[in-house]
Amino acid sequence: MRFEIKGPLKENIYNLMRNINYHFLGTDERTGELNFIHPIAGAYPRFHVYLKIDGQNVIFNLHLDQKRPVYDGATAHSGEYEGELVEKEAERIKNSFFH
Repeated sequence: MRFEIKGPLKENIYNLMRNINYHFLGTDERTGELNFIHPIAGAYPRFHVYLKIDGQNVIFNLHLDQKRPVYDGATAHSGEYEGELVEKEAERIKNSFFH
């Protein structure tokens, strides 16, 4: 699920994401996107978001990883980009950035 939050933000993106229990994994070298995860129970399932900073705005690409990739080095996974859980998490993120 893609969505955008218009800035300016009240804090830097790392603190905002940390405050809602997302862990920074690094920056994608190809795209420059910031990579964060939020485990739900144990390692999987987990919410996974790629962020792109566009001026004062933040563009989110959120999905739910249901399980670990099957093959070592593979990036394919059982990701859900739509559905009730993803929609609720997107709303939680949006609300947290303004409260």
